[in-house]
Amino acid sequence: MTDAPTLVAVGHGSRDPRARATLARLLDRVRELRPGLDVRLAHIEIDSPRVGDVLAAVDGDVVLVPLLLAPGHHVTHDLPAAAAAVGARVAEPLGAHPLLVEALVDRLVQAGWSEDEGDGVVLASAGSRDPRSRAVIREIAALLGERLGGVPVVPAYASAAAPTVPDAVRALEARGRRVAVASCFTAPGLFAARAAADAPWIASDPLGAHPALARLVLHRYDTARVRELATV
Repeated sequence: MTDAPTLVAVGHGSRDPRARATLARLLDRVRELRPGLDVRLAHIEIDSPRVGDVLAAVDGDVVLVPLLLAPGHHVTHDLPAAAAAVGARVAEPLGAHPLLVEALVDRLVQAGWSEDEGDGVVLASAGSRDPRSRAVIREIAALLGERLGGVPVVPAYASAAAPTVPDAVRALEARGRRVAVASCFTAPGLFAARAAADAPWIASDPLGAHPALARLVLHRYDTARVRELATV
């Protein structure tokens, strides 16, 4: 696939060394699914390599795939600016997609979820002041609830938005629910750890290198390529 644009997967960046290792494993899965595709990892901040450095090292077309769950400042401003400087394309964030929900359900089951024991879920994510971001997280929560057979799923946020994870847990417990926390983070880090600590019962691991997430990364990449070809 030497003629295909390079896929640059862009994580937020974290001081937790597990985050970079987790994203590296995710991209190994992407490479297994698409042999020959040039797949590289970049970060927006904190960690390295940074987006600009990776773009400068690529010779040819590039599609940036945000390893972020929803629109926010990084997706709507930082990445488009970096892409415009070199003529790259920016794919949609991972977003509300059945593949993402598949990964969320699997992580919950791995943590001990069963329909016989659990009847409430808090969907924990990073949070954003951008209303579009919160709308996407609400949509993910609705899809997860449907996938779990109608179990109430309440979106909650680690920062910048309400409700917080503890508040959402208390609201469900007040309704007599046994509450699990679903970790809607791509990799381990401070926010994911805080959300897990607030779980009164079980908390799932971050999505990490789940096979469905690798397929979703490629889906966003392919969709961005098709969109670009349609405008030529």
